[in-house]
Amino acid sequence: MYSMDSNHSSPLVPHSNNSKAFYKKGLEPAQQVGLVRSLPDVCPKEPTGDAHSLCDEPSVVADQHKWTIYHSKVNLPAALNDPRLAKRESDFFTKTWGQDFVETEVLPSPYLPAITKENFSLYREQTTLREKSHEKWKTICPPKGDFDRTALTQSLVNKSRGDLEQVPKIFMKPDFALEDSLTFNAVLPWSHFSTTGGKGTRDTASSKLLQEKLSHYLDIIEVNIAHQISLRSEAFFHAMTSQHELQDYLRKTSQAVKMLRDKISQIDRVMCEGSLRILRQALTRNNCIKVYNKLKLMATVHQTQPTVQLLLSTSEYVGALDLIATTQEVLQQELQGIHSFRHLGSQLCELEKLIDKMIIADFTSYACNELNRPLEEDCHVMEEERLVSLVFGLLKQRKLNFFEIYANEMMMTAKNVIKQCVVNTLSQNDDIDSEIVTKLADQIRMLTFSQWFDLLKNIFLKFTVFLQRVKATLNVIRCVVLMVLDKNQRIREQEVMEAQKNLARERNIDHELAYLTHEGLFISDAFSEGELPHAASNTNFHRNPSPSGIEPSGIDSASDPECTTDSSSSKEHTLPSVTPGGVEIIMNEDMKLTDLELGKVANNIQELLYNASDVCHDRCVKFLLSRSRDGSLEKLSSSEFVSLSRSVEAFVMDTEKICGRRSMSLRGALQSQANRFVNRFHEERKTKLSLLLDNERWKQADVPAEFQDLVDSITDGKIILPEKKPACTEERKPTDFLTVDGQKYAVVGTVLILIRIILEYCSCVDDIPSVTTDMLTRLTELLKYFNSRSCQLVLGAGALQVVGLKTITTKNLALSSRCLQLIVHYIPMIRAHFEARMQPKQYIMLRQFDHITKDYNDHIAEISAKLVSIMDGLFDKLLSKYEVKAPVPSVCFRNICKQMAKMHEAIHEILPEEQTQALFLRINTSCRLHLKSQLCHLNVTNDGGPQHGLVASDIAFYTENVQALKGLKGLDLSMGEIWEQKR
Repeated sequence: MYSMDSNHSSPLVPHSNNSKAFYKKGLEPAQQVGLVRSLPDVCPKEPTGDAHSLCDEPSVVADQHKWTIYHSKVNLPAALNDPRLAKRESDFFTKTWGQDFVETEVLPSPYLPAITKENFSLYREQTTLREKSHEKWKTICPPKGDFDRTALTQSLVNKSRGDLEQVPKIFMKPDFALEDSLTFNAVLPWSHFSTTGGKGTRDTASSKLLQEKLSHYLDIIEVNIAHQISLRSEAFFHAMTSQHELQDYLRKTSQAVKMLRDKISQIDRVMCEGSLRILRQALTRNNCIKVYNKLKLMATVHQTQPTVQLLLSTSEYVGALDLIATTQEVLQQELQGIHSFRHLGSQLCELEKLIDKMIIADFTSYACNELNRPLEEDCHVMEEERLVSLVFGLLKQRKLNFFEIYANEMMMTAKNVIKQCVVNTLSQNDDIDSEIVTKLADQIRMLTFSQWFDLLKNIFLKFTVFLQRVKATLNVIRCVVLMVLDKNQRIREQEVMEAQKNLARERNIDHELAYLTHEGLFISDAFSEGELPHAASNTNFHRNPSPSGIEPSGIDSASDPECTTDSSSSKEHTLPSVTPGGVEIIMNEDMKLTDLELGKVANNIQELLYNASDVCHDRCVKFLLSRSRDGSLEKLSSSEFVSLSRSVEAFVMDTEKICGRRSMSLRGALQSQANRFVNRFHEERKTKLSLLLDNERWKQADVPAEFQDLVDSITDGKIILPEKKPACTEERKPTDFLTVDGQKYAVVGTVLILIRIILEYCSCVDDIPSVTTDMLTRLTELLKYFNSRSCQLVLGAGALQVVGLKTITTKNLALSSRCLQLIVHYIPMIRAHFEARMQPKQYIMLRQFDHITKDYNDHIAEISAKLVSIMDGLFDKLLSKYEVKAPVPSVCFRNICKQMAKMHEAIHEILPEEQTQALFLRINTSCRLHLKSQLCHLNVTNDGGPQHGLVASDIAFYTENVQALKGLKGLDLSMGEIWEQKR
């Protein structure tokens, strides 16, 4: 072991202070207290007795300011033979100060002269001869004492070596032990002795020989040991002589230690005992407080099960679950290993499972009672506090299937609502014998439409109240979920802020706190536990929770039995909140649900409200279909079906306003019934129109006042059926014409009915918007049918066989044309009416009105052409026999004027004046062409001769008679074109 003499000069040596190595210059010998001079270099010897403790431990007197071997980390051989070094260190200090500490070149001192070998040349010359002479005589004449001593020593060594060779090698082995049987048998060969137990002469001789041999070996060893002692006798006797000096040194040392210990004892008694007693008592007090709090906590935990039972008796599920969770946490952290509580954890787990079942059962019972209470009551939530508590418990336990429970109860309630309404209605109807007709569906079909319609409206009313009640309940549940979501977000923000504060605080706190060795606590904990609560919790030293640890603040609140009856536990973070009903609740900071899960729960609540609306609509659809199985709904009148459609549409709008989404099942069922209604509606009116046309004699009909009022109700292009007025005492007389926008229309009775039918189609579209496209198709079909059928009857002369008319007169033709013109007048209004109620993508269907208008105009043009052709044939017949001779006017032109007068008489009251003029211009053109042809045939020219004069007289007569007709005055007949131009 490397040691350092105290008398040497003071080197730089490592000095330890609180496990932090720094380098301090050694003290001068004069500054070392209690040091004595060093002992002479003697052979070391192990001390015995009391001196052993002095050798094992450093002296508190002599070595208190001195570096000793106990401050070193490793010994010198270990420092010089470090296997981690690539090569041996050049200096010992590189071990302490690092690899970078290397020897550097020392700069020469400017105050010392440079010394070279030449400075010693003179001395070497003087001593060289003397040295050579000395060496020569030393080899020739060695010293006598040295020669004798060397020879004697050599002879003794050779002799002892020979003697030692006689001793067997077994005695020289380091593992020589007589306890070993082999070694024992080798040293004492008992095989040479008799085993019979006798004492023969041979055995005695052998034993004596062996004893002498062993004695001889012992003598050889003793001689060699004595020789070795004699060689070291000088050092031995020197050590014996220094023993008195050593005893004096130990006596002085013992006196110094005793004096120092007395002083230290006085200092400890005066200055240290009081302070240490204060620290010890503070630690003892803290330990007592911990034990007291631990016992108090155990007493509180012991009351957990009775408290949970008390909370469950008042339906405080959230408080019971929080108390169980807190107790489980305390058992795992603060009371871990307590033998008396070894079964409490499993009991609390079973109790928690029981609470889960109780919450689900209670929620099922609540949903059933809430949904099945009389619908005549208000829509407020019943026992809102209970619902909030149940929802918090379900969310805390992650029992999210309560939506399915509520949905099932909702479906059962919807069935019961319809059943109860039907039973109440049938019980008030004495006309239905329930014993004969047992099925409710059959009994429902036996109700009149007014009774059934009242029942349907009652069901709609009940379902509206039912949906409002469901919405109110789901709103409370949604508010609870959103409250928990908001709470989680605020807790997360607080955690982030707290982490930032802790990080900033850690940067400002000194982590090198002095550690108090007594019971492993910090000095700051010994003085005051409340001074640095955050710093102690955020240091790098982590202390596992143990029975001796300090319990968290807040557990004390759980020690009071009265406090445990709250829904808050000892460690939970509470936040008073108010639900929509004004219920104050307490939320646990850990609801075990993520924001994503809470968002899904909120969405499921909204979906559940949508499902409630769909369920109500589905039940109404079944009720509607039960009535329509025998075709009752198809047999409704237009007003009845419109009333049904309006009621259904109002219910759909009400449910959409409540639930926020439109359910399509009831509207789809109504659409299906509407399609059937439209088919029946159209077939009835088409059949009616067909019958009217088949019986129409195409004579001008009187226009009743109600039809005039019907036409007058169409103002500004808005088609609205007027309400039926009560019968007046004085009935208004019918008129000859139908006045439309200031124009008079002579019409037949069929057209009046057709106008009303058209308005019924338009009104039906207003009442049932879903059948707009179907009504449009049916109406265009009806208009096409009227056009084609009237063409067959009038232009095709079908009325001759159908009605039995003798002939189709010009008046019939003109009346037919005027009726068609009336329909064409209303087509743009009908088109605008349908266009306002259709989607833009459906506008392509409006092109059918363009085709109908074209067909009607073509039909009108054909009627006009037919009138002209009638007169054209008459002109051809009369003018082909025309002769230019007296008397004037001729018989031919008299007949022509007579026929023209009849034509005018037939149409001038039916057709408006401009149409009459246009028609007579075409007739005049036909007459002019036939007259021109006949004059060419007769070779009569405008040469001023007698024939020219006769023709001019006839033409003047014709012109005068035609222009004398009503409405044709000033008509430009252009008869001068009958003469061919001379070439």
